[in-house]
Amino acid sequence: MMPPEHETTNITGSPAGVLHAAAPPSSVANVSPCIEDAVSDVQQQSSPARFSILRQTLPPVTLMFEDVAYSVKLETTKGSCFSSAEPKQTRFVLNGVSGIVRPGELLAMLGPSGSGKTTLLTALAGRLAGKFSGTITYNGQPFSSSIKRKTGFVSQDDVLYPHLTVLETLTYAALLRLPNKLSREEKMEQAELIIMELGLTRCRNSVVGGPLFRGVSGGERKRVSMGQEMVVNPSLLLLDEPTSGLDSTTAQRIVATLRGLARGGRTVVTTIHQPSSRLYAMFDKVVVLSEGYPIYSGGAGKVMEYFGSLGYVPGINFVNPADFLLDLANGVAPDIIKQEDQPESHGNGRSLDHLLPEDQNSIKQSLVSSYKKNLHPSVKHEIRRSCSPLLPSAAQTSQSKSSRSSENQWSTSWWMQFKVLLRRGLKERKHESYSGLRIFQVLTVAVLSGLLWWHSNTLHIQDQVGLLFFFSIFWGFFPLFNAIFAFPQERPMLIKERSSGMYRLSSYYFARMAGDLPMELVLPTIFVTITYWMGGLKPSLVTFLLTLSIILFNVLVSQGLGLALGAILMDVKQATTLASVTMLVFLLVGGYYIQHIPLFISWLKYISLSHYCYKLLVGVQYGENEVYECEFGEHCRVFDFPAIDNLGIDNLGWDVAALAAMLVGYRLLAYVALRMGQPR
Repeated sequence: MMPPEHETTNITGSPAGVLHAAAPPSSVANVSPCIEDAVSDVQQQSSPARFSILRQTLPPVTLMFEDVAYSVKLETTKGSCFSSAEPKQTRFVLNGVSGIVRPGELLAMLGPSGSGKTTLLTALAGRLAGKFSGTITYNGQPFSSSIKRKTGFVSQDDVLYPHLTVLETLTYAALLRLPNKLSREEKMEQAELIIMELGLTRCRNSVVGGPLFRGVSGGERKRVSMGQEMVVNPSLLLLDEPTSGLDSTTAQRIVATLRGLARGGRTVVTTIHQPSSRLYAMFDKVVVLSEGYPIYSGGAGKVMEYFGSLGYVPGINFVNPADFLLDLANGVAPDIIKQEDQPESHGNGRSLDHLLPEDQNSIKQSLVSSYKKNLHPSVKHEIRRSCSPLLPSAAQTSQSKSSRSSENQWSTSWWMQFKVLLRRGLKERKHESYSGLRIFQVLTVAVLSGLLWWHSNTLHIQDQVGLLFFFSIFWGFFPLFNAIFAFPQERPMLIKERSSGMYRLSSYYFARMAGDLPMELVLPTIFVTITYWMGGLKPSLVTFLLTLSIILFNVLVSQGLGLALGAILMDVKQATTLASVTMLVFLLVGGYYIQHIPLFISWLKYISLSHYCYKLLVGVQYGENEVYECEFGEHCRVFDFPAIDNLGIDNLGWDVAALAAMLVGYRLLAYVALRMGQPR
């Protein structure tokens, strides 16, 4: 359960995350943002024992954005035979937005849906795709990898692993994001402190949950998402709609938590759609957007005075300033009197309840013009005055070069990232890989296959060859379609964690590959063990082990193909369709159904993994001198059987080499596709 409001606002932002009395906003906000020790007096109040957990403190960050503009090209319909294609239209998502947030302040960005709040927040986090105009600086410096590690970004959608508990989720985040100089115990202690600070103690051992099964509540999920970013003690915390979908009480606790974090010396920026009056009272500053244009940027307590000076005064029915601002941003003003335009013949004023679209646009344009005339110069002056550019000395230049070289290093080593990601992947995916449905599916097919081929022998060599071909196609299809879902399903998590600089893509990829081995090889081992002996194949332990090795090899190759298709397309439907066509072609040219493939299309069998697996299975199952009863009382060599003779079992080493090349090639292709589609 979340602490009461007066306790929540006492949450500190000290490096160890220790609870102490909140500092007043002015004690932090009025300090020059260009000095790193702007909140040293706040940090020194922390407990020495817990302060030692994170000895390296993060400097405060003053965020300044000036005349930020961003546009996108809209898709248009193609021209017909009688008309040419229309040129793409440009839509301005942001236009001339400015503001400043200092350590200790909580800034809220308000506006209707589609006004550009999320786009602006994404730009402030350094994650906006494409180019934008204007300047965004952090302590007077542009965005860099060091700023990236000091920034926490919480998206609107809570991207969390559903089968992990709250404690496991935050512990893995701490192990990945905290520096190597901290021991494992210190990192785990930091996760515990975050749990206490965010009021998650009651649900610390509960699974997060997802769409298919219940877990923690919506407010607790949001606080877990915040905790993942708080674990590194960010100087700058950005949140997109943290109260979306929450009840008013839970939303108040979330915003109270953010306010307490800001009071500890952090710079906190959040977008919020329609806050209540209680939430609005917690904001220090607000930026109000209307169709990408700013109509206000400044102190939250001065907003009513500003719009009142323009002639917009809320009526008696308005008790929430946020509702008043949103109505203005939409160009509608119920129960508002525009005093300067009020004719005397209308008595108490002209109602603007039912404005036409032209009137709404007129109000918006008027507000935008008033902002440019009245507020924009003062905001720019505040930005200039807060952090004027300084010419660096030679010593500072060399120091910045050394820090720039060190900031390119990751917080943890490659091996640490690999171990943590492997452990986390095994814990999360075991529920899917060893689900009752999948085990039932494999065991049912194994027993049914064993019964259908019950104690077959060389007297029924055609049936035995069919069983071997069934091995190759079943354990080609099954792992392929399971692997297709891997990267598309994990894409949101991968984008989120990679954007935060949590780990290298290579460490994630190799951890994924290593974690798949026990997940993907156990079930085929059980399947082959059951079906091989029930099906009456050669009763030799060596032959059985070779057959099992070939099947497992085929599983890894098929899985690599599925991973590559999923990574390239990143769309489950498209990848499944392409995989179906691919495996159908591999099935037809595998060498069982068609022995004499026309020359102009026979090259397809050389790219079929089923073809190589089938040849290897037949090659290890039968010896060169084995015979079968081809006619009554007459025996023939097994290798002379037409279905085997046309396979060309003469040099199995080339088949092994071909599968090995596919094993490496498909997985390399999957990695390259991931590398091209993910942030570095």
